[in-house]
Amino acid sequence: MIIRVLLADDQALLRATFRILIDSEPDMTVVAEATDGQEALDLALVHEPDVVLMDIRMPGTDGLTATMDICSRPEMSTTRVLILTTFENNENVAKALRAGASGFLGKDVGPEFLLSGIRTVAAGDSLLSPTATRTLITRFLATPDTDTPLAPPERLAALTEREREVMALAAHGKSNAEIADQLVVSPLTVRSHIQRAMTKLDVRDRAQLVVIAYQSGLVRARPHQGG
Repeated sequence: MIIRVLLADDQALLRATFRILIDSEPDMTVVAEATDGQEALDLALVHEPDVVLMDIRMPGTDGLTATMDICSRPEMSTTRVLILTTFENNENVAKALRAGASGFLGKDVGPEFLLSGIRTVAAGDSLLSPTATRTLITRFLATPDTDTPLAPPERLAALTEREREVMALAAHGKSNAEIADQLVVSPLTVRSHIQRAMTKLDVRDRAQLVVIAYQSGLVRARPHQGG
């Protein structure tokens, strides 16, 4: 399968660099380039890409708004948004996660990690590393946000006790392998629990499970220590 990528960034040089890199891979291709969020949405509707590589800061419609628009549309349920960001902008990253982004990459990321990230998100997984979970989600996701209603606890009623347990461990930043070790099961079993929870809660990926885990109160953010 050829992974179809849409680039959304207002910097022409950066888009050109990403295009050369992505088009050099036999399993992926750039189908379109956008210079702002509105153009990203318009082109996504036309080209139906597998992955949108989305910058946050762009003139006009920004990447956060575009991410929310793309992820809220049923006709684009198979399109994943991979955010380009600097981790200093943590609050915006948390907002993008709430909006439906499937992962995050720094703009200074190495070529192999960028390509791996695109493949990960295209496969339906989230590029939400344990480190990103701990440093970003724990600090910001549970912070009250008047624009985003909390997920009611009863939303978790459809999950089994084990599915809630696995979901909580994922929200604490543990990888599938770490969860498997703790619960004394196989990583494949953990992945199955994650997939079933995603299906029952009607969410796109692991990142959205983490959102619901915090918003429903299944897990709570620890106070951030240090600066």
